Amino acid sequence: MEAGGGGIGISKEAGGPTSGQLAGQFAVITGAGRGIGRTIATTLAEAGADLVLGGRDVSALDATAELVRRLGRAAVTCRLDVRDPLTVENLADVGRRAFGHLDVLVCNSGIGGPTAPLWEVGLDDWRETLDVNLTGAYLCCRAVLPTMISRGSGAIVLIGSITGKRPLLNRSSYAASKLGLVGLCRTLALEVGPHGIRVNVVSPGFVEGERLDWVIEQQAQVLGQDPLHVRSALKSGSALGRLVSAVEVASAVRDLVSASSSAITGIDLNVAAGAVMY
Repeated sequence: MEAGGGGIGISKEAGGPTSGQLAGQFAVITGAGRGIGRTIATTLAEAGADLVLGGRDVSALDATAELVRRLGRAAVTCRLDVRDPLTVENLADVGRRAFGHLDVLVCNSGIGGPTAPLWEVGLDDWRETLDVNLTGAYLCCRAVLPTMISRGSGAIVLIGSITGKRPLLNRSSYAASKLGLVGLCRTLALEVGPHGIRVNVVSPGFVEGERLDWVIEQQAQVLGQDPLHVRSALKSGSALGRLVSAVEVASAVRDLVSASSSAITGIDLNVAAGAVMY
């Protein structure tokens, strides 16, 4: 969960010579302290982007920023609570002060939410999941879009999930929040298209890492099965018969925000090894 805050930690070095798909671009990434968010950060940095990194854990953000600097790019960090409009606006302000404008926004912050039948999900848990995963994306887009509109260009990627399209038992609030991003994306793409801004969703499948380990444990308990059996079933349920890596998700994000995808907007791209094909 994104923690409350307003504290800022800034660590910026001049980026090196620009080269690659995102040369000279400035990108905001939320939930950048670890996992998929950290991998997205290093992948965009490798492609030439300088970064604004937002998240709840400043020490984790600093570690990501250090990786970015080792790649020769600049990094600005900002403690962020995506449920709080003030800290979201602050993130955008920090980025504008550091770089002058913002070209890319990747809304990656998210929580897993409760694992329970819908009739046992408390209203507070439901609201928190929607607030972080869906409303948080709205707030981030709202904060960053003015600078993109003023320049007549920009690219936004919302990190969704195949859950909802391939539902997991007892994960209703998470599924609703992530599938809601698809509706947000398509409508927003129509609204900002005349301003030269593109909006897309990347929906990862079962991505190897700590979050998936947690999901598997939860599903194993719900189904009364061994976690190894659940993991095997997830693999065999995909066309490629395997899980997905964070690098594969990050590579899709990089390609979608680059000029090579200049005609692509309003799509929901599954990076799922064929676990979902629609």
